[in-house]
Amino acid sequence: MFRAIADVLRQIGGAVATVVTLPFRALARLFGGASSSGRRGGRRPRHV
Repeated sequence: MFRAIADVLRQIGGAVATVVTLPFRALARLFGGASSSGRRGGRRPRHV
């Protein structure tokens, strides 16, 4: 019984952590992707 309660709490905690970290992941992807796309060669320079 206690194991079932612990599993439920663990799942709830994981869901809460996912929801809380989603906006930060999105911001990191926006800023990190924008700054690293030029280095990876994702976009070609216009002057070439």
